[in-house]
Amino acid sequence: MKIKKGDTVLIMAGKDRGKKGKIIQSFPKENAVLVEGANLKKKHAKAKRQGESGQIVQIPAPISVSNVLAICPKCGKPSRLGYKIEGKNKYRYCKKCKKEL
Repeated sequence: MKIKKGDTVLIMAGKDRGKKGKIIQSFPKENAVLVEGANLKKKHAKAKRQGESGQIVQIPAPISVSNVLAICPKCGKPSRLGYKIEGKNKYRYCKKCKKEL
């Protein structure tokens, strides 16, 4: 999976299409990521103490990696990422501007 935690991504499909956000967490085995402020699901939380009322909390749900596109910090455009191997060093690069991430 070429997208990592901390990357800024553009959502390409689903109800949040067109939104940008930062990746909070990635799940490589499920091929999914959590994007900040996107794909929010409502969860009903019980009252913790007597006298308090319950709440409806919005939490982000995972999005498939195939539905997001990384935004290059150098050129600012959404683009695919590639890997380059030079000796023992392996790094990601933007396929549009060819700059290292």
